[in-house]
Amino acid sequence: MPCVADWLNSPLSIVQGIFAQNGPSPDWEKKVTEYFTEKLKENNATNWVPSLNDVPLHYLKPNSLVKFRCMVQDMFDPEFYMGVYETIDPNTKTRVLHFGKYRDVAECGDASQARVSPSTSYTPSRHKRSYEEDEDMELHPSKQKEQHMGNIGDIHGCGEPKRLETEASAGHQLISPNCSPPLDLNFPLPGEKGPACLVKVYERWDSFKVNDTLEVYGILSVDPVLSIVNNEERENSSSPLDPMECMDTVEEQRVHSPPASLVPRIHVILAQKLQHINPLLPACLNEEESKSFVSSFMMELSPLRAELLGFLTHALLGDSLAAEYLILHLISTVYARRDVLPLGKFTVNLSGCPRNSIFTEHIYRIIQQLVPAAYRLQMTIENMNHSRFIPHKDYTANRLVSGVLQLASNTSLVIDETLLEQGQLDTTGVHNVTALGNLITWQKVDYDFSYHQMEFPCNINVLITSEGRSLLPSDCQVHLQPQIIPPNMEEYINSLLTAVLPSMLNKFRIFLSLLRLLDYSISDEVTKAVEEDFVEMRKNDPESITADDLHRTLLVARFLSLSAGQTTLSRERWLRAKQLEALRKTRLQQQKCVNGNEL
Repeated sequence: MPCVADWLNSPLSIVQGIFAQNGPSPDWEKKVTEYFTEKLKENNATNWVPSLNDVPLHYLKPNSLVKFRCMVQDMFDPEFYMGVYETIDPNTKTRVLHFGKYRDVAECGDASQARVSPSTSYTPSRHKRSYEEDEDMELHPSKQKEQHMGNIGDIHGCGEPKRLETEASAGHQLISPNCSPPLDLNFPLPGEKGPACLVKVYERWDSFKVNDTLEVYGILSVDPVLSIVNNEERENSSSPLDPMECMDTVEEQRVHSPPASLVPRIHVILAQKLQHINPLLPACLNEEESKSFVSSFMMELSPLRAELLGFLTHALLGDSLAAEYLILHLISTVYARRDVLPLGKFTVNLSGCPRNSIFTEHIYRIIQQLVPAAYRLQMTIENMNHSRFIPHKDYTANRLVSGVLQLASNTSLVIDETLLEQGQLDTTGVHNVTALGNLITWQKVDYDFSYHQMEFPCNINVLITSEGRSLLPSDCQVHLQPQIIPPNMEEYINSLLTAVLPSMLNKFRIFLSLLRLLDYSISDEVTKAVEEDFVEMRKNDPESITADDLHRTLLVARFLSLSAGQTTLSRERWLRAKQLEALRKTRLQQQKCVNGNEL
């Protein structure tokens, strides 16, 4: 067996060794997974594995072990691959078994013939497209070219590639057969430049869904032969061939089989869903080491919260009340759903922002520094009418065309309504505004599948900045009252970001991510006290106190408790929540009186 040091640079040699020891029995696949799982548990072993997110592709060794953090943007149909195949030396007639797993191209060595081992060959794998299996499983060498659309036939010549069916697949795609037309990586957000990858999953593929965030460890495949074969297939598809050879449209082939040099393939050995996407936190908070990290961090929570409050107060031009609510907003998350109602969402409308100013842009810069994922949506008539917010299915290319609202869980979405001017919304604009309203109210996006719509639940933190009351729904409106007006906003924000130490900024980032993940409960005793308090509030002011006020105050109390490191509601935090809500409402009422109209 190869040296264990090769598990990073030559993982296929490790797999080959395990396969050789165990033969074609199914146990060898399980032992491969166990081997790499144990290796990655060693001290800091995960840090040794190069990341496709951080290291340029041309610096990575082909067929080496890599890791990749990604959001599942699309999921293609299964594809069949050769589990085990046999090569036959034409001179000596020697037969050798090979595995086809974790490969895009079959390795035949010097053999001129290869045949599939029927008992184990057609193994379905997620992210690989399939067609109906051919009834003829004899797979004679003479049928090699006729069988490549669904059943991998015999392979003649050592240079002939073994196709993992006609298309590969993954979360991001290209639209380019020969790199001559513009490339389209189909990213959700305009201007995004992150790496795209076709991820091929073999085990537990049914546990992953679209929009899940994953960390995968697998074997990098960038074989240039893939691009050659894909081009040949496209050229041949234009000629009159057997109908079975032309089931894919040219558009589908282009999208599903991009050049491997631009969109590499990863054959996954291990994959896990991520609880969060903050690299400063342990991946799993349930492990013993992670628990000690959490407990030590919670020791310094109180002074850290005070520091963060001061930092955000300065960012919001001296408004400490708005800073309090911004902290509560940033640690909010959908923790459960009751029927269609998402619990825990806390969309804040920050009104009173200067119109057409750079204030919102700088607030977004601050939020960008604090959270792992953020996006600023400029709500202009142009954007509303021409942007693609809702993902839709392209049946010609057989892919999901992404949209702006296809976002990873806990992304901070800042909607800048201060840029909105008078104008006419067309049909697309109306649909986009409706989609934003559904996202805020129900935390869902209805993907367009032409003949029907499909609901995709989400968990997006939405902050709306506006001059008056927002046109969009919100859970809480906070009117900004600046205490200072800096002569140069850009210099002011730059100096604020420069003044905070990088170590403190990292603590802020951990603070906001960690508190979202904590459990929270309310004891029966406190529940009874809150109910009695609410009844008393209704008696004193039956006109203005509603069930919505109770729900919002409970939310504020929840996030206040968590921001103080408390996982249960106390009487003190309930009273503080009532006080904050009273201050917020008083401010709104004062502004309403000043303007003479409703905010």
